[in-house]
Amino acid sequence: MTSNLIHPRALIHPKAIVGEGTSVGPDAIIDEHVEIGASCEIRARAIITGHAKLGSGNQIGYGAIVGAEPQDLGYKNCESYTLLGDNNIVREYVTIHRGTKDGSTTSIGNNNYLMTGVHIAHNCIIGSHVVLVNNVLLGGHVEVKDYAFLGGDSVVHQFTRVGEHAMVRGQTRLGLDVPPYFMAVATNAVCGLNRVGLKRKGFDAARRKHILEAYNLLYYAGKNRLQALEAIRATPELQNSDVELLCCFVEETKRGICRAVKSGEIEDLG
Repeated sequence: MTSNLIHPRALIHPKAIVGEGTSVGPDAIIDEHVEIGASCEIRARAIITGHAKLGSGNQIGYGAIVGAEPQDLGYKNCESYTLLGDNNIVREYVTIHRGTKDGSTTSIGNNNYLMTGVHIAHNCIIGSHVVLVNNVLLGGHVEVKDYAFLGGDSVVHQFTRVGEHAMVRGQTRLGLDVPPYFMAVATNAVCGLNRVGLKRKGFDAARRKHILEAYNLLYYAGKNRLQALEAIRATPELQNSDVELLCCFVEETKRGICRAVKSGEIEDLG
């Protein structure tokens, strides 16, 4: 730890581990059991507490709180954890809470961008390359898969999942799972594919076409969920890793998946 990177007003417990090249701003607090990797930036008045472990290259913004106790009446002051991978940007006043039960973890992967005011509750699992726009609220045990994008003021109920490459429009309200590649809107609804996001991630026209065919079989073929999955897997041109990822996600749902709506129906949903 290079001393000139630590502001004299920073409060760092002598047992905390702070990696080489990490800077800590004025009035930041780093508690006893915290481990921070190399080349991180802990900005002014940030608080890192509990048994939080951060990888390298993370930026923790002004006033952000990482590792605080969960907002859960079942929490009994046990030892639980908060894990951040590498190269995450955590902007101003983000709150990330540790797990509720003894030994449990709130986990965040690599290369994520969490914008101002995001709240990640206890026991959430966030993948990598995820973007959470300002004031996104994730309840306990929410899972957000790789490359998902959640628009500002989105609200996600506990135990809900958002799949890979999914897009959630701003102010969307979710208590049902959003399958991979889909666009979530309004309340527990999807409206087609995340076309722009898929293009940006290199999905060519053929890949997008196959995913759209699977979407139509899932929602518009007059079949229940199990029948639709059977139909998708029985279609030769849909036997690829993209569609199989979608099928596996739908099979594993516990809360159910969002219903489909047409674009002209979105305004009527409020």
